[in-house]
Amino acid sequence: MRPQHRPSIAAHGQGTASARPKLPSQFVNFSFFKVDPAWRRLSQEEQQQGKEEFAAVVKEFESRPGVFILPYSLVGIRADAELLLWRIANEIEVFQEMTTKLMRTGLGKYLTITYSYLSMTKRSVYVDKMDPQHQNPRTHIIPGRHKYLFIYPFIKTRDWYQLSFPTRQGMMDEHIQVGSKYPSVKLNTTYSFGIDDQEFVVAFESDEVKDFLNLVQELRETEASRYTLRDVPMFTCISQPDITAALETL
Repeated sequence: MRPQHRPSIAAHGQGTASARPKLPSQFVNFSFFKVDPAWRRLSQEEQQQGKEEFAAVVKEFESRPGVFILPYSLVGIRADAELLLWRIANEIEVFQEMTTKLMRTGLGKYLTITYSYLSMTKRSVYVDKMDPQHQNPRTHIIPGRHKYLFIYPFIKTRDWYQLSFPTRQGMMDEHIQVGSKYPSVKLNTTYSFGIDDQEFVVAFESDEVKDFLNLVQELRETEASRYTLRDVPMFTCISQPDITAALETL
């Protein structure tokens, strides 16, 4: 069980320096795959060989220092994605090298990457006044092992950035206050300014779907929500023990 940090909902914020040692930023990638129906018409032997080749590549990379790879299944939940690999690495080239090898496997030849989000960890400008010590860990993600993962890309309106900093901090205080009511939901915020289409990618971990639903519904009523330009598509993913188990759901 990997250690987990106390959740906070400051999805666009983080603040003052702490006494903890500074950790390097990480590159983060969420890759969603969908399998071609033709793959399911292959023989059981061909399917199994392809899955084993795919799993071997995943295991090769997750054994590298500083690399995290968490598999999730979306089978039966979304029509446009069936497998998610949440990948974290210290170098962006890791994602390219790994994906190249994955798509050359017997299974990879039948996969389409339907969504792929690239982001980085970094300190935010906002202060969580309820827990000012939470900021530093958010520059370095240690993914948990909650049952569900909820992901969406996020873009604020340009008007948001024209507001004064105290005004934005005040709205984020309300945002954080709402999030504190749902301690079962852990937030991971990453940043995409200039390196992908969105500005943020937010990933929430929880063991209770209803807690996340209620959280998002309540956040819609906050003032900061007025400055959301886009926060779709939204993905509900079910954690799998390992890549082999994830591939068995296909």
